[in-house]
Amino acid sequence: MGAKEVFLMKTGLLLVNLGSPATPRTPDVKRYLREFLSDPNVIELPQWFWQPLLRGIILPLRSWRSATFYQHIWTKSGSPLVAYTQIMTDQVQQALPDWDVRYAMTYGEPHIGPTLQAMAQAGCEQTVVLPLFPQYTQSTTAPIIHQAQAAGVPITIVHHFYDQPAYQKLLAQHLHSALQQRDYDAVLFSYHSIPTAMVRHGDPYQAECEATTAGVLKYLPELPVAKVTTTYQSKFGPMPWLKPYLKNTLLQLVELGKRNVLITTPSFVADCLETLEEDNVQNYQAFKASGGDAYQLVPPMNGDPAFSQFLADLAVHQLKGSVAHAH
Repeated sequence: MGAKEVFLMKTGLLLVNLGSPATPRTPDVKRYLREFLSDPNVIELPQWFWQPLLRGIILPLRSWRSATFYQHIWTKSGSPLVAYTQIMTDQVQQALPDWDVRYAMTYGEPHIGPTLQAMAQAGCEQTVVLPLFPQYTQSTTAPIIHQAQAAGVPITIVHHFYDQPAYQKLLAQHLHSALQQRDYDAVLFSYHSIPTAMVRHGDPYQAECEATTAGVLKYLPELPVAKVTTTYQSKFGPMPWLKPYLKNTLLQLVELGKRNVLITTPSFVADCLETLEEDNVQNYQAFKASGGDAYQLVPPMNGDPAFSQFLADLAVHQLKGSVAHAH
């Protein structure tokens, strides 16, 4: 192997987020939802039962409604989730100038497999795959692992990072800034819910969410634990999902005379439909309509350079661990 070839070898980092429709138009939203909701990791029902239901009832009813929500949150830069993922990728690339840093999406473009193969062809002899989901769950992290492994290139995968002190401290700092604004009656940690059946079958997600809340509170000694509730949001379909639900909790708080609430969403690292539309619009309106007063959301990490630096450090640490493992 010549010196030139040695020089070309480098390390890759692929940040992976959930994905987004290409545009907020109904056909694109329908195409995206079909891909997402056809993944057996997301919907565990038998395909013979689920697919006719999905294509015959759910997609025709849900696609145009979801499209109107996407139209509300769409920006000049396109989908906020994609735009923030791009910002993170650029910032991490600056922090790791010798690496090849790219992003991909579990659903929609750019796809995980082809991106990993392109990185290998560009000289990456090892790529760290970093799902942008702090907590592991079958419905978000497992599809990324399957797609990444199917690419057939050398990879090492970060399974979760909820337990990293640097990440918990960052969440605590964001929360601390918001707590300075006013005196809140309640602080809600709201995580994306998953079906309770997944947890029964051994999914570690609920335990990891609860550990995230506890970990962040360690860095906020001034916040009374009695004010804090861990809740879940974004339930889909008729099956039981993890509770308590955020919306129900908000309405109960108002009934108890707790009308000033602060919400943080530690399972989301970038603003998306769930934070911008569900929380900032629908849950806000429900809270206000029931008599709530102050309703404040702590934004996700979005383009925070400190979070991008954390991702860079995490990737370096993961690579060192995998190299040590191999020897």
